[in-house]
Amino acid sequence: MHYILFFVFFILCFNGSTMADSQDTFQLPSPLPKWPPGGGFATGNIDLGGLQVSQVTKLNKIWATNEGGPDNLGATFYDPVEIPQGFSSLGSYAQPNNLPFSGHILAGKDVSNDSSKPTLKSPTDYTLVWTSESLNIKKDGEAYIWLPNAPDGYKAVGYVIGNSSVKPPVDKVQCVRTDLTDTTNTTDLVNDNVLYLDGLSVRGSMNGFVVRNGSVASLKGNLSNSMPNVNQIKALIEAYSPVIYLHPDEPYLPSSVDWFFQNGALLYQQGVESKPNPVQKNGSNLPQGGSNDEAYWLDLPHDGSSQDRVKKGSLQDASAYFHVKPISGGLFTDIAIWVFYPFNGGARAKVEFVNLSLGKFGEHVGDWEHVTLRVSNFKGELHSVFFSQHGWGQWVSASDLEYHSGNKPVVYASLHGHASYPKPGCVLLGSGGVDIGVRDDTAKSDKMMDTGVRAVVIAAEYMGTTVVEPPWLNYERKWGPKIDYDVDKEMNKVKRMMIGKLKKAFERLVESLPREMLGEDGPTGPKVKNSWSGDETL
Repeated sequence: MHYILFFVFFILCFNGSTMADSQDTFQLPSPLPKWPPGGGFATGNIDLGGLQVSQVTKLNKIWATNEGGPDNLGATFYDPVEIPQGFSSLGSYAQPNNLPFSGHILAGKDVSNDSSKPTLKSPTDYTLVWTSESLNIKKDGEAYIWLPNAPDGYKAVGYVIGNSSVKPPVDKVQCVRTDLTDTTNTTDLVNDNVLYLDGLSVRGSMNGFVVRNGSVASLKGNLSNSMPNVNQIKALIEAYSPVIYLHPDEPYLPSSVDWFFQNGALLYQQGVESKPNPVQKNGSNLPQGGSNDEAYWLDLPHDGSSQDRVKKGSLQDASAYFHVKPISGGLFTDIAIWVFYPFNGGARAKVEFVNLSLGKFGEHVGDWEHVTLRVSNFKGELHSVFFSQHGWGQWVSASDLEYHSGNKPVVYASLHGHASYPKPGCVLLGSGGVDIGVRDDTAKSDKMMDTGVRAVVIAAEYMGTTVVEPPWLNYERKWGPKIDYDVDKEMNKVKRMMIGKLKKAFERLVESLPREMLGEDGPTGPKVKNSWSGDETL
């Protein structure tokens, strides 16, 4: 049995009919706006460079499982109906049944006018890579998954689902010329709702059926034909900019970077620590480029009262910073939204029935947090949102989001640490046990930030010099000092409040904490993060 991953193909369908029985079609809370004109963004079709790609939103159910996976509801698999004239299907589609129906299938059309090297070709044959025959599960008959065998110079970009062991016709789908494909861009879009069945996985993704060994590719193309222009970016921010709810007990609020600089932030240099320089407005005197060599770092102002004031931030002056970039070869736009907090508070823990402060654990100057909007470039629909959480995170489908007003998603920032979550409540971090962990508490309050207010677009590399990056963005050193302290001494302060087995449980918890929590160490800025030039890392 081949081990394959089956990914959902591909983005959200908000309009158009479907034959997806037993599932409602998801729609955003408000209709899509009329996007400003210009280029190929949100026109319904995307020209990848000789290959025109369109959505087919009318789908026909082929097969379903009726149990297993999220909420034990199974998954349903589809083929396209009424493909536009001149277009051909590129694969099949599926999604878990616990989500409202939210998909489409891509169809392609060769517009290259090059008969010697067309952008599409039929497969030469099919290889059976998975069958449901051995599954002991509620199912609608049997299913067979076929890999199109692509001719030389071409790649399959989707698998084919069938309910017969007879091979599909060779012209059922088309393979794509290799230069318009990418075998490395196979990152999941949604990872919370996954169905695993005997080597088969159904989830939200960039592609249709994808084999782990890379037998199926992603599409890529000419970014200038699909990415939003300046006015379209402004409209996307207005439509989708999230609203962040801070915890009602949160003392450490966000601010703008300029506010942090103008209120006494200092630039230190190794070897001359006694003579820090005030950071100038917009960070114009910060060292540019280089690497995080610990030769420079930022810190709070000297004066104690000023330190306390700056630590608390300034919500009324806070700005969100937007980085716009292509993903999946220009079929999607990712909008990473960065928020700066002058201070990250100390961690809190739950150790069985005891809730306690961890003292200095987790404290540091400077805190950069972000969420990322993923938008389809076909019609400009919001597809999903990435919530960043302590160096990892989660993708959440648009159908699973909470909305504040219109189509603006809600984000909950955790108390003191400011990690982003889609729902309020308490998440326990660490491996100490079911009732042991570091608390990430979130709740709705009147402390809220609409990221679309005072929004600043700081980078959109695909647009060349149209967007000018601020000097502070290219400061690649620490936004806070590194301060080592006696971890055992700090731990003993907390352990004094415990008795018996609680002390042992707490020791195990501390051993499981991320290193960033054991000592004060300021973070690097957005441009140094792994996700800056690529996809979000889970």
